[in-house]
Amino acid sequence: MTESWHGYRGLARDLLISAGVDVGDEVEIVKPDGEVYRGYLMSRYEHAEEGYIVLKLRNGYNIGIAITKDMIVKRLGPGPRPAFRRPEPPHLDPNLPRVSIVSTGGTIASRIDYRTGAVKPALTSEDLITLVPEIAEIAYVEAEVLLSKFSENMTPSDWDMIARKMDEKIRNGYSGVVVSHGTDTMHYTAAALSFALAGTPIPIVLVGAQRSSDRPSSDAAVNLVAAVRVAAHATFGEVVIAMHDWHSDDVIAVHRGTRVVKMHTSSRDAFKSVNARPIAYVRDGEIILNDQAVNRRGSDNYAFRPGFSDKAALIKFYPSLGPGIIDYLLERGTRGIILEGTGLGHVSSEWIPALRRATSMGVFVGMTSQCRYGRVNMYVYENGRDIMRAGATPLEDMLSETALVKLMWVLARASDLEEVRNYMLTPIAGEISHRTLPTRMRPDAA
Repeated sequence: MTESWHGYRGLARDLLISAGVDVGDEVEIVKPDGEVYRGYLMSRYEHAEEGYIVLKLRNGYNIGIAITKDMIVKRLGPGPRPAFRRPEPPHLDPNLPRVSIVSTGGTIASRIDYRTGAVKPALTSEDLITLVPEIAEIAYVEAEVLLSKFSENMTPSDWDMIARKMDEKIRNGYSGVVVSHGTDTMHYTAAALSFALAGTPIPIVLVGAQRSSDRPSSDAAVNLVAAVRVAAHATFGEVVIAMHDWHSDDVIAVHRGTRVVKMHTSSRDAFKSVNARPIAYVRDGEIILNDQAVNRRGSDNYAFRPGFSDKAALIKFYPSLGPGIIDYLLERGTRGIILEGTGLGHVSSEWIPALRRATSMGVFVGMTSQCRYGRVNMYVYENGRDIMRAGATPLEDMLSETALVKLMWVLARASDLEEVRNYMLTPIAGEISHRTLPTRMRPDAA
């Protein structure tokens, strides 16, 4: 494939360069049959099909023109250069609750890259404030950029950095903090902050978007407004995720950070509370508390305990997966393993010697279920009992992702296997419940 120039390759690239044309210039293209097109040259997706030049016509429509060797390309003059112009920032009322928006990246802070057709980080927290002026009516907002990462690139050290920034905001007297974050691993970060900031006296609200803020169908503005409202006015101090409750914009669900999972790849209501109800909903500008068992705003049981180990692993068991992966992890110095087993918490009986070997070396092995709802119960079947006798610890109704993050957090402060086990079985931030709620899994369930 020839080298790309603004997404153009081959003959199209050569014609444009020889005519001295740049993206945004007004050009005239004359086809061999005499047909004439005038418009502004647009860049193309790097991965688009060769053989076309794309113009934006004066009526606003885009047109793709098939190229031939005999066509004439002429530069008529410079056109307006595409650029993002930040609107004037709204007036902020210092008498309103003080809320900090901390940007870490993700789709909510992104725009379409028309070079590749992909979404890339581009907007700052300040841009978000000017693009969503409604938040100035809710809180006195201050914004800063901490990271600019897609969430799949987040690491435990990033969680630690975010947690330390949140502790700084708490100690500086903010009413609440909003963290803009990519959605793919937002539930991991929410769990990490839940443990590091256990008992937080203010709301820490993670918010994201499934569609970038420059798309007509974007959920960014509605989610951000609700998140700022929760940070400023909620009566609880919790780490939560605020995202669409359904496809429409009328309700935002507020999920506890240790009880939420991204359940859909692209839908605006991708996040769901599992084995729990959302803590609250935001509807028509009102915060409706849905769960009374919350840590109250201003509580004095806050304990900042940062730090995460990367010596933990999550294994999803599947038929035919052999136990050799356990030995591989042990050789790499892994200190804790979460097994996502089948049903009530099972793996093949072939694994039992490897599990016994791991726990005898002081490596923690915890069991969660691949089933999203319910809890593990390894006493029901003989295989489950054998796995427990090998040293595996059933982790109640903890979500697999939450269990992994908690294990990373625990390993940063405990070394003895029994101490790790006690930490993992002690509820810290609502990650374990002592009873299983009835589950309605219909899409329209209330």
